[in-house]
Amino acid sequence: MIEQFKKDVDNGLSATPKTLPSKYFYDKKGDDLFVQIMNLPEYYVTRAELDIFTNQTQNIIDALQLNPDIYFELIELGAGDGLKTKELLKLLDKQNYKFDYLPIDISQNSLNNLENTINKKLPNISIKKQQGDYFQVLESLKDSHHPKVVLFLGSNIGNMTDEMASNFIYELGESLCAKDRLFLGVDLIKSESIVLPAYNDSKGITRDFNLNLLLRINRQLEANFDVNTFRHEPEYSEKEGVAKSFLVSDVKQSVYIKAIGKTYTFEKGEKIATEISRKYNDVIIQKIIKKTDFFITEKLTDSNNYFSNYVLNRTISES
Repeated sequence: MIEQFKKDVDNGLSATPKTLPSKYFYDKKGDDLFVQIMNLPEYYVTRAELDIFTNQTQNIIDALQLNPDIYFELIELGAGDGLKTKELLKLLDKQNYKFDYLPIDISQNSLNNLENTINKKLPNISIKKQQGDYFQVLESLKDSHHPKVVLFLGSNIGNMTDEMASNFIYELGESLCAKDRLFLGVDLIKSESIVLPAYNDSKGITRDFNLNLLLRINRQLEANFDVNTFRHEPEYSEKEGVAKSFLVSDVKQSVYIKAIGKTYTFEKGEKIATEISRKYNDVIIQKIIKKTDFFITEKLTDSNNYFSNYVLNRTISES
């Protein structure tokens, strides 16, 4: 993991413009900060999807066409604290569905916390946590021919460009069998007055979350970033439907990363792109899945029409 971290940081900071992968937000401190973000009044994303999972739980089960008599694997990519998924697990448990819950996350800390919570609050649920990269874990599950339902929630797919998202869903399909399902949660395009505060809250938690990425590099790769010389700067274009987060150097400076053995220079005002958060509509989703083996069968939307969960079924075209 450290070797990949080093490689990704080096590649990102050596590029023009500079970037850092958003997946490295999530160490123990980052996990804690993101939980705080999810509870912020400005951060509507989690509440909107939780609205669907809380008030339309039976609709989710019906849309996924689950059979209580047929065992299946419920796989969650980037499970985090499982806040929304627990609502689904509760009803599946109550209705005696036969399944294993397989949360996948890059953060072992998040998985351990999730497992502890599930064991205490839902002791009947069989949880088999999987730490690592999505596709590496899915490859290890490929030999299982049980029906699979994959949850990819929180609009995490929005951290990718449309081309990357299309390739991601295509690769995901390659790890699944015909008729397996993907339950995809996406944030919908809406006004700047709603979206931008979600990435620039009044308490500065999102700022701290973004800056923690530099602190993590300091901790794990022995770098000498002075976070006081960087600021958090979000942007959002309603026309493009894309929110972006940057870390901006307030001074001209050099940073040495001992674990990599390199020095990186920053001009005053130079940006490091740390995250994109794509917003969607039906047209964009259809475009993304056009070259994949998935097709939309259902769509659920929250009460404010801020967020949607799409049910995508997989088929294999005849050659």
